[in-house]
Amino acid sequence: MKFAIALFSAAHAPSSRRALLFAQAALAGGHEIVRLFFYQDGVHNASDAVVTPQDELDLPKQWRTFITEQNLDGVVCIAAALRRGVLNTEEAGRYQRDAVAVSAPWELSGLGQLHDAVQDADRLICFGGA
Repeated sequence: MKFAIALFSAAHAPSSRRALLFAQAALAGGHEIVRLFFYQDGVHNASDAVVTPQDELDLPKQWRTFITEQNLDGVVCIAAALRRGVLNTEEAGRYQRDAVAVSAPWELSGLGQLHDAVQDADRLICFGGA
């Protein structure tokens, strides 16, 4: 089965961990992940600026490692990222900001990427959000 996964919750939220565990289990079960789409507060999972206390799980690091090792498509909604100051080098330059918080393997892109993923997948699985 082909899954598109959308994550709407911040890195410290339980649903972010559940999304990662689901994605890992899906691949281990022989399924395919078409795309991981991070939206709303979920964009913080892609931020290099998140500092996790030593006694907590570093989910942004785990997501980065998982996406890199599995060669997955990790897309961060550009509008949601801009609203939250989660910028890549290009957007930081465009908006004349010093802080860059997103780098590879993440890609900033629009909601069209989520739409395309839904068209290619058998199922869209969403985690978090209100």
